[in-house]
Amino acid sequence: MTKRALKRTVREGAFDQTQFHNDDGGKVRRLPVGNGWSPLGREEDREQGYLKTIKPKSEGQAELIKAIDAKNLVMALGPAGTGKTYLAIAKAVEALEAGKVARIVLSRPAVEAGESLGYLPGDMEDKLAPYLRPLYDALSDRLSMKRVRALISEGAIEIAPVGYMRGRTLNNAFVVIDEAQNCTYGQLKMLLTRLGWHSTMVVTGDPNQSDLLNGLSGLGDVADRFEAVPNIAVVRLAEQDIVRHPLVAEMLHVL
Repeated sequence: MTKRALKRTVREGAFDQTQFHNDDGGKVRRLPVGNGWSPLGREEDREQGYLKTIKPKSEGQAELIKAIDAKNLVMALGPAGTGKTYLAIAKAVEALEAGKVARIVLSRPAVEAGESLGYLPGDMEDKLAPYLRPLYDALSDRLSMKRVRALISEGAIEIAPVGYMRGRTLNNAFVVIDEAQNCTYGQLKMLLTRLGWHSTMVVTGDPNQSDLLNGLSGLGDVADRFEAVPNIAVVRLAEQDIVRHPLVAEMLHVL
């Protein structure tokens, strides 16, 4: 039997037993091909796709996931490391993959964290890339970077700064507004009113870590006002919901 024929029988999983002789008293045996597991995945019910399952790691995260599934507008407030942005983007990818929405719109304010970077080189996309990089990182953790680029080129994923959201109506979309503590009251009012039909919006931020001047951030005020609206969920995460390095919770406790 030629080497090519042997490869064919292994690949196709079928062979003729009359081709093999057992003259050596059973010392040479052919391993069964069709029995047991194969990396080629011939089983019809084998799941070929791979996607990390989202599981809450705290009561606050479980409340946030439940709120996103139940409400069209969710405010997620909490300290750094509680998974606000990650859970919001993970649920957005889940909705897109399930066909519940036609696109994902991610937005965050282009505000520097306490220092001026000066003029950045390149065109508009190059200038905005450092501010929007955290959103790309969260997306690439749920999807491969190749698929992220493909979805962006198709228009299924859009990442834009807050300044370009005015005048739009976001229908059939999953919208995530990240770092909302760096938005003024007027900016948040503009963003929240972009919500269209068959859409879900999640606003994330930490009111205690605003990079704006004191009194300019509107996130805390908006969240307090929305507490009385029954169709809007306001989820407040705490230190016990931090899933980053344990030192993060200890630092925030004393800082």
